[in-house]
Amino acid sequence: MDRDLILTFLRGALVVVLSFGVALALDRMSAARGLLPPGFRVPWRRALALLVVAVFLMIGVFSPLGTLGLKAEPEPTHIATPQLFLLHILMVATIGVWFLLGFAGRAGHPPAPAAPVPLPLAGAGDPFLEGEPASPLLVEPLPVEPAPRVPLARRIAAQLGLLAPSILRESGLGLLIGLGAWAAVLLAVVMVAVVVYLVGGQGALPKSPPALIPLIAGLPVWTRCLLSLSAGLVEETFFRGFLQPRVGIALSTACFALAHLSYGSPFLLVAVTLLSLIYAFLVRWRQNIWPAVVAHALFDGVQLLVLVPLALRTLGEGKAAAFLW
Repeated sequence: MDRDLILTFLRGALVVVLSFGVALALDRMSAARGLLPPGFRVPWRRALALLVVAVFLMIGVFSPLGTLGLKAEPEPTHIATPQLFLLHILMVATIGVWFLLGFAGRAGHPPAPAAPVPLPLAGAGDPFLEGEPASPLLVEPLPVEPAPRVPLARRIAAQLGLLAPSILRESGLGLLIGLGAWAAVLLAVVMVAVVVYLVGGQGALPKSPPALIPLIAGLPVWTRCLLSLSAGLVEETFFRGFLQPRVGIALSTACFALAHLSYGSPFLLVAVTLLSLIYAFLVRWRQNIWPAVVAHALFDGVQLLVLVPLALRTLGEGKAAAFLW
C-alpha cells in the first residue's frame, strides 16, 4: 500500500478517534457532574447528541490535525463573507441540537404521590380511653404543589453561563480585563519571538502573517466588527459556557487552541492558548461568560480593526509578520 495513503488514513483515523473521544468525555463527565439533561435518560437522544458533538469536533476542531505533514495548499486570495461565520453557525447548531435533545419535550416527571400518613393510634396514651381497642387511622396527605415550570430558554441560558445578576457590570469588568489581557498576551508573544530569534535566528521567524489574516483585515469595517462580536459571543458560549463546565479547563482550552490551528502560525497558537486560559479562569471566577465574551470580542476587534491593518500598512507584510506573529 502506498505510504502517503497509509499516512492519510492514519491522520483521518486520529481525527475521528479524538472527536469521538472528546464527545464521549463530554457525555460521561456531564453525567458525573450532574449536568446531563433529563432528556438523555432516553438512550437514542443521548446517542444522537454524542454523535452531533463528535461530527462538529471533526469539522471545527480536529480537522487541521488531518492536514499536518501534507503539502501546503495554495494560499487563498479571496474569502466570502459567509465563510467567515460558517464555524460559528455550526457551533450554535451543535449547542442547539444538544440542548433540544436534552430538554425539549421533557417537562420532568411529576412528584410521586406521598404515602398515606398514619395518625397516632386511637386510645394510645389517652387515660380516658384506656381499654378501648386501638386502631390505626390512615389519612391522605395534602397535595404537593408542583414546582413552577422554568422556560426552556432560561434553562439553556443557565446551563451556558448566560445568566448574571448584572450583565452590564460583568461586561464592564470584561472590558477592563480584556485590555489587560490584550497587552499581556502581546507582550508574551513578543518575548517568545525574541527567544525564538535568539535560538534560531532570523530564519526561525515567520516571513509573512497567516494568509487569512490580511484577507480579513481588508474586509469592510462592519464585517470585521460583526466577526469580532460573533467570535466573542459564539466561541465563548461554546468553549467556555458549554464545554468548560462539563470537561474542565484543560480539555476545553486544548479544543479552543486546536480550532485555531488552521491559521498555521505557532505564534498565533501561543496567543490563543494564553487568551483561552485567561478567559477560562475569568469564567470560573465570575460564574458567567459575559466578561469573557467582552474580553474576547475586544481582543479580536483591536487586532482586526487597528493593529493588523496598521502593521500591514506601515511595516509591510514581512515586518508585520515578525511584529505580530
